[in-house]
Amino acid sequence: MKLGYQTNTWGGVVGHPGGVTSVKDAYYKANGSTEEALRDIASAGYQGVELFDGNVMEYEDKPEELKNLLKSLNLQLVGVYTGANFIYPDILEDEFAKIEKVARFSASLGAEHLVYGGGAVPARALTDEDFRRLADALKRGDEVAKKYNLTASYHPHLGTCVETPEQLDKIMSMTQIALCPDTAHIEAGGGDPVAVIQKYVDRIQYVHFKDWGNGTFQPLGEGHQDFKAMLAALQAANYDGWITIELDSYSNPLKGAEISKQYLKEQLGLG
Repeated sequence: MKLGYQTNTWGGVVGHPGGVTSVKDAYYKANGSTEEALRDIASAGYQGVELFDGNVMEYEDKPEELKNLLKSLNLQLVGVYTGANFIYPDILEDEFAKIEKVARFSASLGAEHLVYGGGAVPARALTDEDFRRLADALKRGDEVAKKYNLTASYHPHLGTCVETPEQLDKIMSMTQIALCPDTAHIEAGGGDPVAVIQKYVDRIQYVHFKDWGNGTFQPLGEGHQDFKAMLAALQAANYDGWITIELDSYSNPLKGAEISKQYLKEQLGLG
């Protein structure tokens, strides 16, 4: 298995302000220096990196700059994370205009994975129609990814309409898209990440490891998640893809990456 790291620890997660009034510009962003993040991730010993769509699109007019930086650091762009509301028909075309642009550009940079988060949490109660619309949108998102030779995965996430185990089972039963389990978000939503991986291992093409303890996200080994059991479930299914480590915030981003890397090596025998 190959190990990557998300850049979201550097500066924290924000949204592009243009997305407030123009849905086509509603990107995720890590609010720090992408170059600093990549250099730290490489120095910590990771092989790959995942970026938010907004951080990738910062290089839309200067792709060679990002390609050369990745090459100089011996890093691969593993995946790009994007998302949308998905359940509102009136804005869906603008959301997919953004997604198509992101997919095309990410593929040109050598990315392998396109990760989807989303499904809005409306002010009213969620309905079966919301899940049907999300399922239809994820089918379309899968097709967009395949068009550019990317592997699409759905990522359950707090703050979306797929937080709980029941919601995850519902959307998985309505779709064929691959699952990207984010182990901490699954637990924070009331689920068991080991059980989720075991249940859906045949649909897992990409994995996010993130620890969880005391109600917060933690570097690997500093929470209480059973990564050994998760890894055993993946290995039993002959999974040999990427595992990307995430940590939404940490006072010293490089140190957080190093703590997780040491855990991966010493406790899991990876890297």
